[in-house]
Amino acid sequence: MKAFISEHLDLLVTQLKSDRLLPETFQPRIQMDNTKDKLHGDFACNLALIAAKPAGKKPRELAEIIVALLAANAGFSQQVSKMEIAGPGFINFFLSQDALTSVVTQVLKAGEYFGRSNVGQNEKVQIEFVSANPTGPLHIGHGRGAAVGDCLSRLLEATGWQVTREFYYNDAGAQIDNLALSVQARAKGLGPDDASWPKDGYQGDYINDVAQSFLAGNTVIADDQQVTANTDTDDLDALRRFAVAFLRREQDLDLKAFGVAFDVYYLESSLYEEGLVAATVKKLIDSGYTYEEGGALWLRTTDFGDDKDRVMRKTDGGYTYFVPDVAYHLNKWQRGFKKVINEQGADHHSTITRVRAGLQALKVDIPEGWPDYVLHQMVTVMRDGEEVKISKRAGSYVTLRDLIDEVGCDATRYFLAARAPSSQLTFDIDLARSQTNDNPVYYIQYAHARLCSVERQAKEKNYSGSSDAIDCLAKLTTDQEQAVLNLLARFPETVKKAARELEPHQIAQYLRDLAAAMHSWYNANQFLVEDVQVRTARLMLAAATRQVLANGLDLLGVTAPDSM
Repeated sequence: MKAFISEHLDLLVTQLKSDRLLPETFQPRIQMDNTKDKLHGDFACNLALIAAKPAGKKPRELAEIIVALLAANAGFSQQVSKMEIAGPGFINFFLSQDALTSVVTQVLKAGEYFGRSNVGQNEKVQIEFVSANPTGPLHIGHGRGAAVGDCLSRLLEATGWQVTREFYYNDAGAQIDNLALSVQARAKGLGPDDASWPKDGYQGDYINDVAQSFLAGNTVIADDQQVTANTDTDDLDALRRFAVAFLRREQDLDLKAFGVAFDVYYLESSLYEEGLVAATVKKLIDSGYTYEEGGALWLRTTDFGDDKDRVMRKTDGGYTYFVPDVAYHLNKWQRGFKKVINEQGADHHSTITRVRAGLQALKVDIPEGWPDYVLHQMVTVMRDGEEVKISKRAGSYVTLRDLIDEVGCDATRYFLAARAPSSQLTFDIDLARSQTNDNPVYYIQYAHARLCSVERQAKEKNYSGSSDAIDCLAKLTTDQEQAVLNLLARFPETVKKAARELEPHQIAQYLRDLAAAMHSWYNANQFLVEDVQVRTARLMLAAATRQVLANGLDLLGVTAPDSM
């Protein structure tokens, strides 16, 4: 209905221009908002406020003209029963009962597709997320990135984008060297307490798992790679290849348990093997934005808004970490992704400016501000009121698998996606495990299960909630029913907004609101009453509400149980 009213307001602006009440050059940005208090209607708009000055009238005077013209439109009046002018000139719209209840038939007709749209028009978008170094199990920060990134992918798919999910493996550099040395030390019988243990070695129990698998001559398969251990503990290259493949497989298994899959796995090492890093550096040199100083090669990133220039090639001949990132993103652009979203930890914030500067310096028509970034803050895990910091297997951090094993996939996904990524998150294990209304994911899933129970009971009594019984929907008049109807109508716009603003937590908040309205309705009203029209109307509303809860949970990758 918001779109219906907005469309009529746009037509009205055209009419006012034709009547010369507004200048032809006037291009209003009409704001249409849901009201917080239903005493003030269902929607409120600011057209009279923003158009008053161009029209040469006071806002309330112009609002009266707008209301009169809209009221004269018979089709509009069938959907909007009343309009009021409020405050300095806001116009409040009260929907008719037919307009309010029409959402029930829309949901029942669309089913799992209700809330979906074609805003993206099948344009390509690549979403890169998780992108963990293959040096150990995924930690809880990676888990938050996985939840947010996968929910973003689901949202954009639901709004008509052609989504490619990509995982970038940093399988080159000093951290991978440290991994190989750590596995080698374990394979030779050394432990972290030994004097000859590598200075920056990894100490978790998983390193011993890799070493023992290498000594056993095992074969591991990770995506497109199959690596067989040669058991030679002096062959550091063989140890490196095996360890990376082993840990890639472990991370893939964790992500599978988390309900996350990728379309593309991209290896940093391939950028070097295929000469893409060297080619990118040459392009930057040829563009004229580099210079030599102190034996190092520098990129003049200050020309693109950075606070200081950055070293590209160090005095020892090695590249700094942002150089392969520039090469990787150039490759994304060349693959045809005009829209790219990187979901990463907040510790990557400092790399954004220099990666974008490098891309601009290439002079290949990449737009300023490309790619987009969604950065998530750290996660603190709590149990019994105390912070949990250590996982025995990882050695120094809480792993994603720890949480999945503790509270299940659904609760882990919901809790990690339910707050704005820019906010720090406290993950309370005790709350996530509880089966109470204080646990939001339980509260939402229980709402769905309750409605499934109503449907089962209705079937047992041969009661129908036929979607053809449109006339009976006029019986949905209680305050609780009106609240549910209003929320159901907001779902499509909520999905579009969450996708547009790259904020999946908006879906989580919406589901909490809908679940709360549903529980209030369920507790205040009988469903299987004797009155056939009331009963049918309530069964139809129950079916529609159950469907929207399921659709919303699916956008978060959370299941919608039939019983609990």
